[in-house]
Amino acid sequence: MNITIIGVGNMGSAIARGLVKSGAIKASQLTCTDLDTKLLNRIQSFNSEINISQNNTEAITNADVVILAVKPWKVESTLSALKYKLNFNKQVLVSIAAGVTFNEISKYVSKEHIDEEENSPVLFRVIPNTAIEVMQSMTFIASHNADKTQEDVIVGLFDKLGNAMLIEEDQMTAGTALASCGIAYALRYIRAAMEGGIELGFYPDQSKEIVIETIQGALDLLRENKSNPETEIDKVTTPGGITIRGLNEMEMNGFSAAVIKGLRESK
Repeated sequence: MNITIIGVGNMGSAIARGLVKSGAIKASQLTCTDLDTKLLNRIQSFNSEINISQNNTEAITNADVVILAVKPWKVESTLSALKYKLNFNKQVLVSIAAGVTFNEISKYVSKEHIDEEENSPVLFRVIPNTAIEVMQSMTFIASHNADKTQEDVIVGLFDKLGNAMLIEEDQMTAGTALASCGIAYALRYIRAAMEGGIELGFYPDQSKEIVIETIQGALDLLRENKSNPETEIDKVTTPGGITIRGLNEMEMNGFSAAVIKGLRESK
């Protein structure tokens, strides 16, 4: 399978590195394009077998999957320049541009003179989060005009970079809030806990290590035990104990409500 990634900024380059590091494809099967030569050189310094180009039209010629990783405001101009080169009889188009809908993408790739033998555009919208850089992204995928085999291929690719979930397009904004924005919210809790640890008497590096390991332990408990958070919380909270006092203090200060409100505002 040959893949072309158009745009190798933070997210595009993270996807490129992840696909190669995970073994999803060989480096020689990947082509990356960008107008910024520094970004292209950075990709090649990661793996010299990755093909690089500043010509999008040439770069997608032999691609089976075209991943569009440009900023949302560049989607229209980029796709309009490629619409007569894209061949949806053999190619699928994957967009990671947040907020750009299937209707908009379809309009950008529509051709004035339609070849009756050409299939309707096979499109995917993909919303990863920044943990894709370490192959731990919670990635949401929606499809348009794709069959089961094509869906399995795209989900399989992004499963190599963490955990991929196929959802409906109208769930994408909620998914963005919960996972893409959510990673920042999780990090904000970690920062607050680290600051609390320093106040309790630990050095910053010690506090960071303690909090990270504690978070990892909580995640592993949920995964390994296939339990819900409240079940694991109940194991720690004893009547009159210090944990329940701390939890009650957090709730009285609006901890859970603040998280839920933040997610709603992010949608």
